[in-house]
Amino acid sequence: MGYQDEQLVQTICDLYEKISKLESLKPSEDVNILFKQLVSTCIPPNPNIDVTKMCETVQEIRLNLIKICGVAEGHLEHHFSSILTSFQDNPLHHLNIFPYYNNYLKLGKLEFDLLTQNLNGFVPKSVAFIGSGPLPLTSIVLASLHLKDTIFHNFDIDPSANSLASLLVSSDPDISQRMFFHTVDIMDVTESLRSFDVVFLAALVGMNKEEKVKVIEHLQKHMAPGAVLMLRSAHGPRAFLYPIVEPCDLQGFEVLSIYHPTDDVINSVVISKKHPVVSTGNVGGPNSCLLKPCNCSKIHAIMNKNMMIEKFGAREEQLS
Repeated sequence: MGYQDEQLVQTICDLYEKISKLESLKPSEDVNILFKQLVSTCIPPNPNIDVTKMCETVQEIRLNLIKICGVAEGHLEHHFSSILTSFQDNPLHHLNIFPYYNNYLKLGKLEFDLLTQNLNGFVPKSVAFIGSGPLPLTSIVLASLHLKDTIFHNFDIDPSANSLASLLVSSDPDISQRMFFHTVDIMDVTESLRSFDVVFLAALVGMNKEEKVKVIEHLQKHMAPGAVLMLRSAHGPRAFLYPIVEPCDLQGFEVLSIYHPTDDVINSVVISKKHPVVSTGNVGGPNSCLLKPCNCSKIHAIMNKNMMIEKFGAREEQLS
């Protein structure tokens, strides 16, 4: 890294020290100022920043910072969901009071476009969102604007989050009929995962590599063959805010594309499809099967104004 890159990392570490000394991570003037500084520091794209190659001290700070961001994000969503449910009319008409609502609009459009491109026009009938939280904006945006006939099942381990989220959509005559909430650890959900055409995995489900891979392996085991798994990742300095998902974390899935936005949408998006079970004939017996490994090598990088796109060769060949 050059001098400016080192200064950027030092700024992030300094902000971490200040944030870690806060008495509470619930929304307040001090909390809002520090997290706004942190986000604005991490957002500018910087391909020179590779968090996986940094010293152990910075790696530890990053892991702690991701956990802190997760807690703060939960408090922020809980705070605004509580405000929204206090409106006498439909709370969904006031979503723009949430400070990052426009980011979710952009992210929802991006993810819908990715689905459309990679599913060849197929419209999913049933979608699962894992880690939906008290303010399930991705599900709401997709259901309201893009997937208007699709059923959404939201999974969260926190009963208070689901209680608020359910109340939030209850006044909407359309969304309330197409959106369901389940309070459960996704690691305890098995057979029902086969019923979903698309599964979204929230960025903060699995705070570190080991936890994230464990969840992915569980989904691979129980999702239907050919079903799509959409994940949130991070790139460059943004990886100080969210965990990274790499192609080789997705064993048993075909990675179709990875999108790295360069605007104010923080999360990268990874779209993958569960491999079908492929018979191996007489090798190992007539009932043996083989899951194709993920394709981690055939990557084509494309740059445009708003994002960096990594397209995977196997998928491009199928589309050509």
